[in-house]
Amino acid sequence: MKIVIAPDSFKETLSAYEVGEAAAAGFKKSLPCAETFICPMADGGEGTVAAMVDATNGSFISADVHDPLGRLIQARYGLSGNNDTAFIEMAEASGIHLVQSIERDVRKASSYGTGELILHALNRGTRNFIIGIGGSATNDGGAGMLQSLGAVFRDKNGFQLHPGGAALAELETIDLTSFDTRISESTFRIACDVENPLTGEYGASAVYGPQKGADAEDIKVLDNALKRFATVGEAAAGVPIDNIAGAGAAGGLGAAFLGFFPAFLEKGAEIVADVVNLEHYLKQADLVVTGEGGINSQTIYGKTPIYVAALSKKLNAGIPVIALCGSITDGYENVFEHGIDAVFSTLSEIAGIEELKQLTPRHISHTAENIGRLVNLSKKIPD
Repeated sequence: MKIVIAPDSFKETLSAYEVGEAAAAGFKKSLPCAETFICPMADGGEGTVAAMVDATNGSFISADVHDPLGRLIQARYGLSGNNDTAFIEMAEASGIHLVQSIERDVRKASSYGTGELILHALNRGTRNFIIGIGGSATNDGGAGMLQSLGAVFRDKNGFQLHPGGAALAELETIDLTSFDTRISESTFRIACDVENPLTGEYGASAVYGPQKGADAEDIKVLDNALKRFATVGEAAAGVPIDNIAGAGAAGGLGAAFLGFFPAFLEKGAEIVADVVNLEHYLKQADLVVTGEGGINSQTIYGKTPIYVAALSKKLNAGIPVIALCGSITDGYENVFEHGIDAVFSTLSEIAGIEELKQLTPRHISHTAENIGRLVNLSKKIPD
């Protein structure tokens, strides 16, 4: 029997690979002859880089970069085991978690540090990039990222613009003379699960600005600034960057990638599945186990367990797919209409978050062991 274990991380508790290890240990007790294959998964959000680093036997690299408000911090990115590909989460350098609520100023927040991570990897010789762009504190259209890689943003008087999205209202030209030529020699796969355009009612400022502290006036200012960036950016890049699906992702970072990089926006789960070679393992599977920290009414909207289940059923309509999770809440039963056959909560005792970090591997292992026992029992039950 071959069991493919393809979970997402359990948020703030275990990485996807650690979840897989715990489940595999449980199955080993009740199904000792079964082969288990761990494929750590993610959907482009938290845990994406860790999943790909684990899957490729890679490593983490630290770099000094600037946070959204220009303060020097240490961030890290992943490197594949063969040193061929850099795995970057823009939130490491430009994430909203780096700025306390009282400090947030979405008009001035810059994506400069994200560009510094890319530059650090380029200087190491890396030419292939997979970049997750969720959780940003910025709304600058990726201008900061472009500036850190050599692009120069000037106003009508020839002065360089200050950092942040609001400053783009004064943008007159984008000079790409010193833009790093290694960018054009590289490949960029961008994990992006949203389809918002850069500007307008459904654009970056209107939809995601409030999450970053923007009020109604901020949204108006920032949207107008991004419209100016779209006009000047199109002239500089030679391609439109506004009304394109995904351009508004991460405060407009999607637009910068689409316009100035040889980049493709892809679903996060699809990228990770490719890196971990998920389809290859699913084709051999007799049982598929997936999961994440919580399964609820929102799980069906692009979350990892649904992606794994859908791909499993596409390859083999009859294969059983089981989901493990920490918490099960209202609406979870919707997953049964999307390829998941059973859901098991791994929680067996109430504990605080720190204690849960210690207990969760054991809980997952016990649950997997009991699933294995059910498999054995099913062989004894007459049809």
